[in-house]
Amino acid sequence: MDPILDPVTATPPAEVSLNNAPLVRVIAQVRFPMVAAIGQQKFIAPFQEAIRKKYPVLRPEHTQNIILNPGAPEVKTQTVWRFLDVSANWRVSLAPDFLALETSKYTNRTDFIDRLNHVVSAAKEHVEPSLVDRLGVRYINRISGEEVNDIASLVRSELTGVLTTPLGGHVEHVLSETMIRVDNNQVMARWGCVPPKVTVDPTAIEPVDDRSWILDVDMFTATPFAFEVERISNDALSFASRVYTFFRWAVTEEFLRRHGGNP
Repeated sequence: MDPILDPVTATPPAEVSLNNAPLVRVIAQVRFPMVAAIGQQKFIAPFQEAIRKKYPVLRPEHTQNIILNPGAPEVKTQTVWRFLDVSANWRVSLAPDFLALETSKYTNRTDFIDRLNHVVSAAKEHVEPSLVDRLGVRYINRISGEEVNDIASLVRSELTGVLTTPLGGHVEHVLSETMIRVDNNQVMARWGCVPPKVTVDPTAIEPVDDRSWILDVDMFTATPFAFEVERISNDALSFASRVYTFFRWAVTEEFLRRHGGNP
């Protein structure tokens, strides 16, 4: 297998199926200018019907946002509609300013993009956003427990940092963050070690009882464009492919074999 020298310019490699994939969560999010009517149950009912066969469980969630005004801070409550499949492994979120698809049971890129196309098509028909303000695709990997002690054989040296020095055994928390430009888009990559029962993002990464090492890669564009289903799906597929290229650059063949792959 030829090594990937530059994950930004390299041709995306073929996916290697991992029977014991370390993926914690995969998320695609489409942000758009606010559609206030999404907060009303009657308005989102047609959207629910369009996706209800795959995501039959609806759990409304009320969130509070603090807006800092020159005078007193203002607290605004926002309804986020959460649509889940029966297993609760897949979730669609619809809020006045975003649509998201996420899963903790990712299988492959084709399935994920097909599902994204389905919910984006439903939003196009029944919500009718005019623009995409931001499109992002995020993959979060995590290894934990004794496996973290083998980090030098699982991850390329550029990402192990202090963990493979004599100081490594004493490190409780270390996190690196790098912003990379890819054409007109950006990749935010974070990696590092966190102690037991600690998370760097409670909305996406549940804490675990053991020491863990995470690789969190998010590719996105913040350049507005028309809300078109084909454009969103194609861009999301391109982003997922580039994120996977970064993942394959970051990990070793031993990492792939350790998690059930055959590189």
